[in-house]
Amino acid sequence: MFCYQCEQALKGTGCTSFGVCGKDSRVAALQDLLIHAAQGLAMVAFRAAGLGVRDPAVDTFVQEALFTTVTNVNFDAEQLGVLVRRAVELRQGLLGRAREAGLVVDRASGLLIGTAAFQPAGTLDGLVAQGEGISLADRLAAGGPDRVGLQELVLYGLKGMAAYADHARILGHVDPSLDLFFHEVLDFLSREQDVPALVAMALKVGEVNLKVMELLDRANTGAYGHPVPTPVRITPVAGKAILVSGHDLKDLYALLEQTAGTGIQIYTHGEMLPAHGYPGLKKFPHLAGNYGGAWQDQRKEFNAFPGAILMTTNCIQAPADSYMGRIFTCGLVRWPGVTHISDRDFRPVIEAALAAPGFPETEPERTILVGFGHEAVLGVAGQVVEAVKKGEIKHFFLIGGCDGAKPGRNYYTELAEAAPPDSVILTLACGKYRFNKLDFGTVAGLPRLLDVGQCNDAYSAIQIAVALANAFDTDVNGLPLSLVLSWYEQKAVVVLLTLLHLGIKNIRLGPTLPAFVGPAVLDVLVNQFGLLPTTTADADLATMLGK
Repeated sequence: MFCYQCEQALKGTGCTSFGVCGKDSRVAALQDLLIHAAQGLAMVAFRAAGLGVRDPAVDTFVQEALFTTVTNVNFDAEQLGVLVRRAVELRQGLLGRAREAGLVVDRASGLLIGTAAFQPAGTLDGLVAQGEGISLADRLAAGGPDRVGLQELVLYGLKGMAAYADHARILGHVDPSLDLFFHEVLDFLSREQDVPALVAMALKVGEVNLKVMELLDRANTGAYGHPVPTPVRITPVAGKAILVSGHDLKDLYALLEQTAGTGIQIYTHGEMLPAHGYPGLKKFPHLAGNYGGAWQDQRKEFNAFPGAILMTTNCIQAPADSYMGRIFTCGLVRWPGVTHISDRDFRPVIEAALAAPGFPETEPERTILVGFGHEAVLGVAGQVVEAVKKGEIKHFFLIGGCDGAKPGRNYYTELAEAAPPDSVILTLACGKYRFNKLDFGTVAGLPRLLDVGQCNDAYSAIQIAVALANAFDTDVNGLPLSLVLSWYEQKAVVVLLTLLHLGIKNIRLGPTLPAFVGPAVLDVLVNQFGLLPTTTADADLATMLGK
């Protein structure tokens, strides 16, 4: 195996025998094969669309396949095998309909790419062998680190965008033109490309992702209302308990409905924290609070949690034996041996919670604030603009992104703590757990720390920045605003591509740069966009403040 799609790639270069994330070589080979099969399916879908042949089931599958291979989503080899075979079935069916509509299939068409990998082998071992035959390591040896690295940058951005599109689709928000773009990009990646074409496509992925994030924003706010500033309890209350981690708000809503009146308290974990700001979710009185922090601490935190645990979407780690019997997955996330809920019937989770001891007593209440989405912040935009004009607010920092376990992430804590008292800190995603329980006080009558939401809510942060720029008759680069991002997986990659598409410069990225960005590509990112690696909190802060 060879994988370098996440920030924790072994030794900063890539995992070669076992993934730092927990995937073994069989799972890695099957994930590679799934992407290959999804690409073949997308190639047919893109060409067929030109003949008026579309299949919504294919659109959904391609995006789910991409999301399935995002870091920390699916570690179940058997299920990955099922998905590969499903890709074959969908491709064969669509190809037949496209041929009837006039599609020509021959060597010149390119549609015979990887035909061996599209044969559903009789055993899982056969699929693993096929996956091993299309390794990234071989592609790197043949194509070189810069060109292949850019191909992976485009692919990883597409994976991140698929996650956002999938969340929107689950809530019934679909745009066929955006669905078609996934097929277009995968078709593009099947052909020879030069470096300029790959850079252009990476920025195009960022451009389309802005539309996907807008679609997701409409889906979330349409279903549950616009987030409002809300204090969230971070200490437990006595009673039975279920902990919900991940990102999927619909899963949380269904669980809240099914546990109403049971006496079970529901706690959020990780990226589910912002759910407390949505009126349609906070209306449930048994949404009791938030427990723990970011995803990388879950083994310790889940071990200590005295109830059942539900993992939605990504961010799962290898479960410890101590809680293996009371952790459940749903949606695309899977781990071998963990009970999977496929239909949002959470009775097994509820039964496990009732059988667990629960919290023995209510601890003194402590809270943190969430709910500063674009609607909430723009509602006080006049106050913010006036405070800037008066000199009460002199700088804005966006410090957010993914958290992770690799050393170097204390940088974000140190930077937030060192930010001057006349500044405002916007944050989002699980990187905020590095500092969101600290007291930053207020400035100009506003909280200095504004939690914009999940990584899924990057659209809100962009809307806030654009609105401030418009208020001061400038662009985002003209604002006293510094963006400092932490990345871990592919959703952070596509957010970065969106920011680059928007022309936002001098973004700091850390704690390390992606292994798939080679020296030549890095030169492009630095020279064209001013992308900067993080150094030390003190040095970077001095530069950002012009000192």
